[in-house]
Amino acid sequence: MDYIPITGDRIKLGQFLKLANLIDQGADAKMLLAEERVLVNGEVDVRRGRQLVKGDTVEVDDMAFRVG
Repeated sequence: MDYIPITGDRIKLGQFLKLANLIDQGADAKMLLAEERVLVNGEVDVRRGRQLVKGDTVEVDDMAFRVG
């Protein structure tokens, strides 16, 4: 599991996907989420604006990341 540091206390899921280099632009996030390929803390999430906090985990396909 890769650790991705954030500067504030929270980050939106769409922004985190870009920060982790999983997408190039916001439209790509929509596609990933619509295909239900994103898990937040082990559960499918389709909300690009979902607020992530430090310690949350995000999985896309076979890659896993922890919000730091």
